[in-house]
Amino acid sequence: MVIFPLIILALVQGVTEFLPISSSGHLVLVHNFFGENSGWQDHLVLDVAVHVGTLLSVLIYFRNDVIAMLCGALGWIKGDFKSTGSRLTIHLLIASIPVIAAGFMLNMFQPAWILLLNVMALATLIFGILLWIADRRPSQDKTLEDLSFKDVIIIGCAQALALVPGTSRSGVTMTAARFLGYSRTESAHFSLLLAIIAIAGAGTVGGVELIQNGNAALGLEALIAGFIAFIAGWVSITLMMKWLEKCSFAPFAIYRIILGLALLTVINWELIYGLLV
Repeated sequence: MVIFPLIILALVQGVTEFLPISSSGHLVLVHNFFGENSGWQDHLVLDVAVHVGTLLSVLIYFRNDVIAMLCGALGWIKGDFKSTGSRLTIHLLIASIPVIAAGFMLNMFQPAWILLLNVMALATLIFGILLWIADRRPSQDKTLEDLSFKDVIIIGCAQALALVPGTSRSGVTMTAARFLGYSRTESAHFSLLLAIIAIAGAGTVGGVELIQNGNAALGLEALIAGFIAFIAGWVSITLMMKWLEKCSFAPFAIYRIILGLALLTVINWELIYGLLV
């Protein structure tokens, strides 16, 4: 991959990873735009490489939560499972089980249909509508302190759907949290913390692929992409969290609906034109 497409790929990943608009869907568009039809594994490795940079950005932004969770995990040795950090760590681990299981199955079978633009466009549209509906519901302003195991499992199962490009991991988990009555900022807060495990797992898979391929050039590209994605991701998180303090998810939902409809129209233009004439 030449440097310009690499920069675009990293910027798109960094900006869209934490916004509820689907980073994977936008990455599919980037790959198709640059004509990179090299197959599932190349898509997977390059996409995961830029995910690693965004992992660092979320770790730094939520460093206080990360430290609390680490202390909470260490507290398990002493039998302390009730501290805030300990409970949050347990919730994140439980919520991550569905996506880990689904990801394992997906990596085993590697279905080609999941990278089809029609699939991505439909997911972008459908889950954009769901985000709009969830955000319009009266909020109970629940916080992370109100998390129950039932809520955690529901959000975790929703996250597993994000393995389909266009769904958006952050978008579907924020949507689930909003349906459960959590405030906009707390929905985003838990979603972004949940991303730590998801992205770390994906990064591990990508790292194994890089080692097995023994491609030094790809490793260097991954390093460059990771750094760019880190900067873009940190800026993206900061701006979104400030936005949600006073505003809603409406702009993201509207963007998704428009994008989904536009993509479906372009992709299926010949069919639509044939029906019209």
